[in-house]
Amino acid sequence: MRASRIPFLHLLIVLISALLAFPAAAENHIAAELVAEGSAKPGETVELAIRFTPEPGWHGYWSNPGDAGYGMRLEWDLPPGWQAGAPQYPVPQRLVIAGLMNHVYEGEYALLVPLSVPLEVAPGTVVPIALNAEWLACTDKVCVPERGSFTLRLKVGAGDAADTRFDAWRAALPPLLDRMATFALTEKTLRIAIPLPASFALSNPHVFLGEDGVVDYAAAQRFYRQGDVLIAELVRKGSANPGSISGIIELDGGGNGVAFEGEPGTVPTGGEPVGGAGTVETPLWLLLGGALLGGLLLNIMPCVFPILSLKALSLARAGESEAQARREGLAYTAGVILAVLALGGLLLVLRAGGEEIGWAFQLQEPGVVVALLLLAAAITANFAGLFELPSLSFAGAGKPGGAFATGLLAAFVATPCTGPFMAAAMGAALLLPTPLALLLFAALGLGLALPFLVLGFVPPLRRLLPRPGKWMETFRRIMAIPMGLTALALLWLAWRLGGAAFAIAALGLAIALLTGLSVAGRLQRAGKSALAPVALSLATVVGVGVLLLPQLQSARAAGSEQGVIAAKPFSDAALAEARASGKPVFVWFTADWCLTCKVNEGVAIEREATRKAFEDAGVVALAGDWTRRDPEITRFLTQQGAAGVPLYLWYPAGGEPQQLPQVLTPDSLVSLAKEGRAAPSA
Repeated sequence: MRASRIPFLHLLIVLISALLAFPAAAENHIAAELVAEGSAKPGETVELAIRFTPEPGWHGYWSNPGDAGYGMRLEWDLPPGWQAGAPQYPVPQRLVIAGLMNHVYEGEYALLVPLSVPLEVAPGTVVPIALNAEWLACTDKVCVPERGSFTLRLKVGAGDAADTRFDAWRAALPPLLDRMATFALTEKTLRIAIPLPASFALSNPHVFLGEDGVVDYAAAQRFYRQGDVLIAELVRKGSANPGSISGIIELDGGGNGVAFEGEPGTVPTGGEPVGGAGTVETPLWLLLGGALLGGLLLNIMPCVFPILSLKALSLARAGESEAQARREGLAYTAGVILAVLALGGLLLVLRAGGEEIGWAFQLQEPGVVVALLLLAAAITANFAGLFELPSLSFAGAGKPGGAFATGLLAAFVATPCTGPFMAAAMGAALLLPTPLALLLFAALGLGLALPFLVLGFVPPLRRLLPRPGKWMETFRRIMAIPMGLTALALLWLAWRLGGAAFAIAALGLAIALLTGLSVAGRLQRAGKSALAPVALSLATVVGVGVLLLPQLQSARAAGSEQGVIAAKPFSDAALAEARASGKPVFVWFTADWCLTCKVNEGVAIEREATRKAFEDAGVVALAGDWTRRDPEITRFLTQQGAAGVPLYLWYPAGGEPQQLPQVLTPDSLVSLAKEGRAAPSA
């Protein structure tokens, strides 16, 4: 690692403070450890991590520390043929002391180092890995050079379980943009054209440049947008004239960023200025409108339609009482908005904690899918008249508590998929400051609840609904059919996520729950309390599920079957290889739980006409299956400004990538392949 160029006076201060502090330093102020993700495999790469934990008030440094400090130095002692790659750093923080800009880490952080394993190493071999490291630990007043010696005994072949901490550490690394940036030097500025999609929402961006002696780190940076290019203008300082550059652009002041590499080239002039914190490229009113319309369209999702149909009829029954209808409409709206805010808030909290997740993350968890399966089975039984649950009386009217609970339920089952209008809004919510992100989630909830809010406050609309009567009970029984189909779909998803044994166990739990609810229904019809059998059934199902299901879950690869289109699994490396081939590339991201995805695949993708058109044009197809949590896919989706699936990208041969609409027509891909031109914008 090279040292940063340090002003002489500040270097003298650092050295004096180090000499004063070092004799008294019995231990490092930044604790460090070397860990491996798991076992090494011959001919492959294993990930190592150097984890740092600064004491309160202390900080470490990025590879280019800025105006002061110095980067870390690593000295590896490896067996012959083994090779350690360059360390990968998370997005640093900015710290200005006495006018000097420092690129630092003030909390726990980890560097990831790829370690190449020779092909000829025999499985079962235990290999010693040694590392001597030096780094600088500082407060705002004193700096101390620190060092550590680390050893690992790394086993070759299967055996050691993967260290789950690596997912969070990997999530903190900025993904590398798949296209080169270009830069131009003038006497006073370094101008960089960064290929950042226009769908990316930016607030308080900042460029951390990897090369030293090129720019004034503490000077203000200016940013301009021209379509899918972000132009950064940095003040020069020094005479360095690099032949290439690299760095990280922080997107929002909150640790989210992307890495880039650049070569000399043309940098556009002009462009729309990009402001500081709280500003986004897409106008906020447009994002709010997209979230509202997207929520409105969620009302036609098949899994939520039975609930909403009965909710509409309950408002029709309340039609004679204006006050009751309004109370129900408001209660239902409150339930929907609260549920969407809770899901959105949890998503933001988990992402801030390093989890690589996106919209509908709950359906990537097998346990959540089983819980939804049991809930859908219970609702089906309720619709079919097997038992009654007064607090969720869908056919009743004038009960704000039931309307509120219905709103919670409707939002939870309707929000997994994204659709037209809401994709850009949900993508922006992952990059906006938290208050604005929550405002977008609230707008989504309001859109979902809007039809019933309007029905509650507009009597003429309620009078257009069928008049209440005995037929409503029959209709309620009929609605058990689509809800039962939803339960079967969730059972299928449980199989896709956890394997056959897992799905059979989930089915057994559902049968046990239905048996208990059946007993409760008989007691209710006899005028007796049903609390005991319901409580016993729930306790039994939950207890057995918690103990049994994790043991049965398999590592089944969802979506691994080959379809009509001979698509390769998506990865950053596969995409780079496909684009380097000089052929057109089509990339699609899907999930088994995404209805929009499956409809598009049946209508436009998995078709013989599409396959033939792709073969004739030499199109390379890549499919990213997001049914299970996949950090690499999540990072790519975020990079494209998408919060979830579906996402469709078309890369013309030698051209710029473009996003396709989220709703594809039968001839969308056939036309692109035949014409061999860029896709229309979404």
